[in-house]
Amino acid sequence: MTEFILATANPHKAHEIGLVLSGVGIGVVARPAQVDDVEETSDTLEGNALLKARAICAATGRAAIADDTGLFVEALGGRPGVRSARYAGAEATDAENVKKLLSELSELGVVDRSARFRTVIAVAYPDGSSTLVEGDLRGWIVDEPRGQRGFGYDPVFATDELGGRTLGEVSIEEKNGVSHRARALVALAQRLVA
Repeated sequence: MTEFILATANPHKAHEIGLVLSGVGIGVVARPAQVDDVEETSDTLEGNALLKARAICAATGRAAIADDTGLFVEALGGRPGVRSARYAGAEATDAENVKKLLSELSELGVVDRSARFRTVIAVAYPDGSSTLVEGDLRGWIVDEPRGQRGFGYDPVFATDELGGRTLGEVSIEEKNGVSHRARALVALAQRLVA
């Protein structure tokens, strides 16, 4: 079995990544506790994913996998984008980020709430090589949070692929059937076994 060190310390992301990759025979190992978070200083998802994967690979001497995800809202010129996790501030909670997003859309009186989630996954190897893949999911931002599942912007992101339900209203299995992260992971798995 191929095995990677996870760069993320986010338990939700780690769980999703582990579920999808284990289904194709790829194992993941939690980031060692003594390895610090990697600061996301790039202005692109690709750059941040590579920064994190390379840093964890360098710290552990093992192949590492990292992702960076952004929510891109048409009416906001693509914001929150690469700053999605820090949209309402460096230490913002998911609820604070969602509140800021909904407030901005409300203030604009936006009718078209089209949005997409985009995930970029990077794998870095000890020999210095790396791989990038991506996945996306199109949908829209609802007026108020719906559902208690998921994390981040899941309760306000709805898609036709789930019958108009938000990612916060569906099971992890349903989410992993359509999500941006799952699509990127499937692309990665296909590349690794090719």
